[in-house]
Amino acid sequence: MEHIKNYIDQHKDRFLNELLDLLKIPSVSADSAYAADVMKTAEFVKDKLIAAGADKVEVCPTAGYPIVYGEKIISPNLPTVLVYGHYDVQPATPLELWDTPPFEPTIRKTAVHPEGAIFARGSCDDKGQMYMHVKAFELMIQTNTLACNVKFMIEGEEEVGSSNLGIFVKANKERLKADVVLISDTSILANDLPSIDCGLRGLSYVEVEVTGPNRDLHSGVYGGAVANPINILAKMIAQMHDENNHITIPGFYDQVLAVSETDRAEMAKTPFDLKDYITDLQVSEDWGEKGYSTIERTGIRPTLDVNGIWGGYTGEGAKTVLPSKAFAKISMRLVPNQTSEQITKLFSDYFTSIAPKSVTVSVRPHHGGEPVLTPTDSIAFKAASKAMETTYGKTPIPTRGGGSIPIVALFEKELGLKSVLMGFGLDSDALHSPNEHYGLFNYYKGIETIPLFHEYFAAMSK
Repeated sequence: MEHIKNYIDQHKDRFLNELLDLLKIPSVSADSAYAADVMKTAEFVKDKLIAAGADKVEVCPTAGYPIVYGEKIISPNLPTVLVYGHYDVQPATPLELWDTPPFEPTIRKTAVHPEGAIFARGSCDDKGQMYMHVKAFELMIQTNTLACNVKFMIEGEEEVGSSNLGIFVKANKERLKADVVLISDTSILANDLPSIDCGLRGLSYVEVEVTGPNRDLHSGVYGGAVANPINILAKMIAQMHDENNHITIPGFYDQVLAVSETDRAEMAKTPFDLKDYITDLQVSEDWGEKGYSTIERTGIRPTLDVNGIWGGYTGEGAKTVLPSKAFAKISMRLVPNQTSEQITKLFSDYFTSIAPKSVTVSVRPHHGGEPVLTPTDSIAFKAASKAMETTYGKTPIPTRGGGSIPIVALFEKELGLKSVLMGFGLDSDALHSPNEHYGLFNYYKGIETIPLFHEYFAAMSK
């Protein structure tokens, strides 16, 4: 343990500066304007893996953005850990809501992060968390304490659905053979209250289009006589929930795995202050499906949310137009035993069925992922728990995350591997939002903890 802290203390400034350099590259996978930057980021990760001591490092091409692969096999008799992460980031818009430019990382102190936090797009999701593994690997190599074989698979399309990762995994099953997948793309409850996610929700993401007249119309001449697609779309979206915020799509809940009252009682023991939650978000009260707590709504219940809606004139000033089209992007978070394919079809069928004859509608699926539950009695989970207990001084609490990491189900299906979701971010770090940030405490704590996972996993696997 002492050798870990000593190495971090000696190199912490370099560790930080390297991460800042990584965060300066705008690797936005959703926007083709940043294609060259995404490719540049892949090369950056490759170079840093080589410098850290990995072998057989390469940038593996796909039909989209490449996957960076590297490994260090020290003995066929030792267990192998497959580290997954992603180097792409979400779009930074709206830029005017950032206090500092999203790709000019800035360190500022906050109430939650008094030691300082890095404000930049991707700082927490997932560059900062992914890069902890690169530096932890370097530490183990340089201190001659690597206890496991390690393989890295760092992709560049996680934020757009990982559509090419499955193809790569299926084509490289032998190369990716391992005993467990280790992922840091999740959060802990608080910096003084560690936790490990043992479940994730799945995802169905669609874009809908409502079309009325064949062109934009003068709202004075045609208003009241021709259906307005924006008005229609708003009414259709409103029909997706009832007065109890229950999703109204027929069959939507049919496959939802029921959570026992005993398990719900255990979830209720998770430290959670609703007042602090509301204060942090600056809202008057919480909101959601009736009959469930906030923790349950974000962990064990499915949801349907509009992520974007547009149509007509949105520029400066006024333009009295009745638009031809209106659009929305909608995501549905799924729970066991729902599937993204099933839910996408149910949504499409229902959305089409509630459209009035005055408009036509279309539904275009974007991407999806399956919900997962990970075992808490596995050697890998116990190793992660012991590692965090060692560095935090508290046993981490098993939790269920509200987000989605579709590749966790993919790894289980194609490689037969369970994953350990050992994240170090905080829910308040503004992931996917303006002013995303990642605490310096969290970054260094991850680098400190990860080597212990490898040590304990190797010891427990004997």
